Amino acid sequence: MLEPYLPVLVLFLLAAAFAVFSVVVGAMIGPRRYNAAKEAPYESGIEVEPLPQDTRFPVKFYLTAMLFIVFDIEIVFLYPWAVAFQRFSGWFGLLEMVLFLLTVFVAYAYVWRRGGLEWD
Repeated sequence: MLEPYLPVLVLFLLAAAFAVFSVVVGAMIGPRRYNAAKEAPYESGIEVEPLPQDTRFPVKFYLTAMLFIVFDIEIVFLYPWAVAFQRFSGWFGLLEMVLFLLTVFVAYAYVWRRGGLEWD
């Protein structure tokens, strides 16, 4: 009954063994030269400065990452439709995709207009 899943289990075990092996061997034979530059936090090339108590935390990098994820997921929804276009051909499929792309475009225009893509 579970025989069809045996190759998947074997592949999972091989992947897990490779991951553990890579981490252990890397820790054993990797260079151990620690210095101040390696220990310092790094974020987008900006030196980390302590903020005063009444200053808001700058979240523009995180907002940009979230925007990328949102638009990337929308494009991921577009790919299966493009692959299965033969089945969804016709006016309904075209209208459905035009509405979807219009929604994506409106969201993109809104973010662009609000300055969400500016790096100043």
